[in-house]
Amino acid sequence: MLVELGLDGTAEAVYRTMLARPQHGTRAIAESLGLREDQVRLALDTLSELTLVRPSYESRNELRAVPPALGMEVLMARQQAELAARQQRLEVSREAAARLIADYAALTPTVSGPGVEQLVGLDQIRDRLATLTRDVRKELLGLNTDGAQTAEAMEASRPLDEELLDRGVRMRTIYLDSVRNDEPTLAYAGWLATRGAQVRTAPMLPTRMIVVDRKTAVIPLASQDTAIGAVVLTSEGIVTALHALFETIWTSAQPLGSGSVHDKHGLTAQQSATLQLLAAGHTDDAIAKRLGVSARTARRIATDLMDRLGARSRFEAGARAVQQGWLPQSA
Repeated sequence: MLVELGLDGTAEAVYRTMLARPQHGTRAIAESLGLREDQVRLALDTLSELTLVRPSYESRNELRAVPPALGMEVLMARQQAELAARQQRLEVSREAAARLIADYAALTPTVSGPGVEQLVGLDQIRDRLATLTRDVRKELLGLNTDGAQTAEAMEASRPLDEELLDRGVRMRTIYLDSVRNDEPTLAYAGWLATRGAQVRTAPMLPTRMIVVDRKTAVIPLASQDTAIGAVVLTSEGIVTALHALFETIWTSAQPLGSGSVHDKHGLTAQQSATLQLLAAGHTDDAIAKRLGVSARTARRIATDLMDRLGARSRFEAGARAVQQGWLPQSA
C-alpha cells in the first residue's frame, strides 16, 4: 500500500504494528508478524532512514513510530524533492539531446559516415523504418512528438504494431500529454496497452526518436518537418546516449491510464512546462509546437497561468513564478 512512498511490505507491516502496539520490542514484533528478528531490524533501518521511527523520549534504547500525520508529510516532501531532481535531470538531458540533434542536422543529404546513414525524403524514411522494425528482436522504444495522430497514420501502424507485439517484442512509447485530449489517439494508445505495449505521456519531448534493440536509433534532421530527412545512427556511444535520454524521460512520464498529476503548487506537468517556456520567452506558436497542442490551447494555458500569478505580462509571470517557487532560480 505504501510502496510508492518507499516502504516494502515488511517495513509497512512493522510500522503498522508499532503504531498499534507501541510497547512492543523487536522480539514481540517479530512474533506477532511471524518474522525473524533480523528481518524486523532491517525493516526498522528502513523506517529510520525514512524518519518514520524515532528514539523513545522515555527510553533512548527503544524506538517509537512517528505518527502518520507527521511521517507521511516528511515522505511526501522527500518525494517532491526527488521529483524536482528528476525534472532537473530531464532538462539537462533535453539540452544534451538538442545539441546532439543540432550536430546531425548540420549534415548535408549527401554526407554519411561510420555509424551514420542519411535518409532523404519520406519514401526513404518509411522504407528504412519498415526494414528496421521488421528486424527488431527484443525492444522498440519511441518518442512521438506529433501530438494527436491522424487516422491514416494509426491505420497504417496497426498491422505492424500488432505483428511486433505478437512476436513478443517489448514496446515502450512516450506521447505528448496532449494526446489525452484526442479520443482517436487515446483509443489507439489504449489498444497498444491492451496488447502488452507500455505507453506513457510527457508534457514536452526533445525530438521524435526510435531506438531498436539498443543498437540503432533514428532521429529526424529537422524537428519542424520530419519528412525532410532523417539519420540512422549505429555508433554505440550515440545510441547509448539516446537510450539513456529515453529512460530519463520515461522515468518522469506518466502512465497513460493514470490521471493528471499535480505538483505541490497545483500545476500539471503540461502547465509547468508551459510556464518554463513562457519564462524562456517562447511565443504561443512555439509553445504549441513543443506541447503538441493548438496555438489557441497554448494561449489559454498561458493566460490561465498569468491569471493565477496575477501577472500582466509574460515577463512578469516568469518573475512571479520564480519568486513564488514555481520555477527554479535559473529558469
